[in-house]
Amino acid sequence: MELLDWVVLSLYFLMLLAIGLWASFRVKNSADFYTAGGKLPWWLSGISHHVSGYSGAVFVAYAGIAYTHGFTLYVWWAFTVGIATLIAAFHIAPRWSKLRIYAGIQSPTEYLLLRYNLTTQQLIAWAGAIIKVFDTGGKLAAIAMLLNVFSGTSITFGILLVGFVSLIYITIGGLWADVWNDFGQFIVQLLAGVIMFVMIVLKLDDGVEGIITMWDRLPEENSSFFNDPYTLLFALVMLIINFFSYSGGTWNLATRFISSSSGATAKKAAILSSVLYFIWPLVLLYPMFAAPIFFENLSEPTLSYGLMVTEFLPKGLVGLVLASLFANTLSMTASDSNTVSAVISRDILPNIFPKIKSFSSDKLLKLARITTLCFTLLTIVTALNAGSFGGVFGLIISWFAALLGPISIPMILGLLPFFAKSDGKAAVISIVGGLCTFILLKIFPVNSLAITIGTPIVISFILFTLFGFLNKKEVPEAVKKLHLNLDKKN
Repeated sequence: MELLDWVVLSLYFLMLLAIGLWASFRVKNSADFYTAGGKLPWWLSGISHHVSGYSGAVFVAYAGIAYTHGFTLYVWWAFTVGIATLIAAFHIAPRWSKLRIYAGIQSPTEYLLLRYNLTTQQLIAWAGAIIKVFDTGGKLAAIAMLLNVFSGTSITFGILLVGFVSLIYITIGGLWADVWNDFGQFIVQLLAGVIMFVMIVLKLDDGVEGIITMWDRLPEENSSFFNDPYTLLFALVMLIINFFSYSGGTWNLATRFISSSSGATAKKAAILSSVLYFIWPLVLLYPMFAAPIFFENLSEPTLSYGLMVTEFLPKGLVGLVLASLFANTLSMTASDSNTVSAVISRDILPNIFPKIKSFSSDKLLKLARITTLCFTLLTIVTALNAGSFGGVFGLIISWFAALLGPISIPMILGLLPFFAKSDGKAAVISIVGGLCTFILLKIFPVNSLAITIGTPIVISFILFTLFGFLNKKEVPEAVKKLHLNLDKKN
């Protein structure tokens, strides 16, 4: 990186901090801090949902997969996310917004007390918060690796830089800072992504036709929809996991719907996010697919995207691309910090320290900022030790994806009246069953990525549904009333 690149990157960081400072004046209480007062417009919510759905890990772990396995990455990642989010738009997203209006929730796990019981809520809140430490830590480690490729700075320095920038602006500005920074980073990412796409097409020397003929210069299997171990079964597993994740099982994505002004607004936001997932990754991932043409037999494929940026882009634009990658990661890590803080301060701590329930609005806002600060610090420590958990890919795919399902099954299906008979007992059994399955697969590994990642969520779904079917008790009136309000048109 040259001086101009550092100037561009520094200006981006100043923009983040400025937005955080501006947003802090809009935050008067915890509702503003966690849900933007329920005033997010559909276009801002949709863009924020989209960019909060992936991080700098795409340019590290996923870049490595694009290098070694090709187009299948788009099929099992972006395409399945697009389908999953589109389904969620019609069946799940509006219910989150209605929950805020009906029950006054500020965190995704807050409604679980009404839907199930305290035990279920606490189990999901604690397990989910711990899992997000691994996920967010993996994303911080990913962007630090890219900074290392671009500038030669240590990975430790990169983790501390990214972590503390996000820590500052999300702690002072809350969700308003988060979503407006999402919008800003989306603009930066569009500019950087299109420039990178055009530069690679020009380097291929085949004109516009090179977009298609490029695949003839790559291994035949790189143009396949499925490329072992990323098989059709794996793609179907990821579709299921992505449905539960992008409809709200990943808490920060649920917050985008909760903070929307109405169910109709949340639906439009989810549709916009879905459309972006179908289209934008085709541009974003293209340079990664082309990487083997320019760099053959890389010993570390995860560094391929960083190498292409430093090799082909002129001064200044390297800093712009790096800013966009930082933006991706900061968007997701800040979202996680904000949402997990909501779960901790509203659903976990009040049950440990009952006095919190009588706090004034000023004290609750102070608590919100303290928990956000502490969670972010914990993710930084995890990122510094990412190697102990199988590296970036291990943290994000093997750990988070596999553990997400058991936690999200009761959260998402609990919103639907069809599963009303599945009570707190069914929820706890399904979570424990899924987590135990994950542990068994770690102790006795199988030679199938699809089975390793998909089995925990399948077991959880079966147990949740089965124990609901066997439940002979009447559905509580509070649950019936909840579902009735969530079914209302608005």
